[in-house]
Amino acid sequence: MHMLFITATRLGDAVISTGILAELLRRHPGVRVTIACGPVPAELFSHVPGLERILVMEKHQYDLHWLKLWKECVRQHWDITVDLRGSAITLFLRSGRRLILRGGRRPGPRIEHLAALLGQTPPPLPTLWCSQAERAQAQALIPPGQAVIALGPTANWSGKIWPIERHIELWQSISQAHPQARPAIFYGPGTQEAELAHPLLDALPAALDMGGRFTLTQTAALLAQCALYIGNDSGLMHMAAAAGAPTLGLFGPSRASEYAPAGPQAHWVAAPGPEGEAPIAGLSVETVARAALALLHEKAP
Repeated sequence: MHMLFITATRLGDAVISTGILAELLRRHPGVRVTIACGPVPAELFSHVPGLERILVMEKHQYDLHWLKLWKECVRQHWDITVDLRGSAITLFLRSGRRLILRGGRRPGPRIEHLAALLGQTPPPLPTLWCSQAERAQAQALIPPGQAVIALGPTANWSGKIWPIERHIELWQSISQAHPQARPAIFYGPGTQEAELAHPLLDALPAALDMGGRFTLTQTAALLAQCALYIGNDSGLMHMAAAAGAPTLGLFGPSRASEYAPAGPQAHWVAAPGPEGEAPIAGLSVETVARAALALLHEKAP
C-alpha cells in the first residue's frame, strides 16, 4: 500500500497532524508513506515508520507549489491520500480512499477536526518518532531522574510571547519550592529565536542551552526527558506535549479552545479577558507558578 499525507507548513499544525498519521499507520500495517509538508516541520517526519520520502513544499507565486507537488505524485497509484491543506490536488491523482480536510477556520479543537476525518473519538494524540540514537543522546544530556524543567520563551508572533522578566520571576518561584531543579531553555534555529531566548539564558546562567543546534527529532527526545515544560503557544509547546512531557502552555491572544497542547500530560493557562483578544502580559506569574507547581507535585512519587 502507498499513502500520500499532505500536512502543514507550520510546526505546531504539523505536530497536531501526527495523531491521525499514527492512527492510519496503525490501521494499515506496512503501508509506505510519502509526506508532503512545508520546510519548517519536514525533519519531524524523518523517522516515520514506512517512510518512502518527504516532499518539501516551498511556497511559490500563483500557487505553483501545488503543480510541482502534483508532478511529483501523479505517476504513483495511491491507496490512500490525505490532504490536510484543503486543496484539490488529490482529486487529480489516481487514488483509492481520499481524506480531505476542507479549508477555513472553524471553532473547536483542531485535533478534533482532524480526527473527524477518520471518525475517531476521542481524537488520537500526536505522536513523535525518534531514533534510538536520539533517545540515547537525550538521556546523556538529561539523565533520567534529573529534575530539568524546560522553558520555552519564544513564539512566531510577539503577541504570544510572555515577557521574559515573567519567566525569570517564575523560575525564582519554582526554584524556591524545588531547589534541586535545573532550567533548560528551548528555542528554535535562527537569529530571531536566539535573540528572544538569550536574555533568559543570561539571567539564568545555570540553565541548559537546548536551542538552535538540535534537529526537531533530537529536540523531541530531549523534551521527553524533562520533568516539565512551560512555554508560549508555539510549535515547541506542541512538541513537548506530543513527546509526553508534562506541559503547561501559556496563552494570551491565541485561542486555547482551538490550539491547546494535546498530549498525555498537557495543560494550559490563559490570560484573563476575551479569548483571542487577551494580552498575554495579563497572565500573572502567580497563576503560572501555581499551575506549574501543581503539575510538579502530581509528578512527584
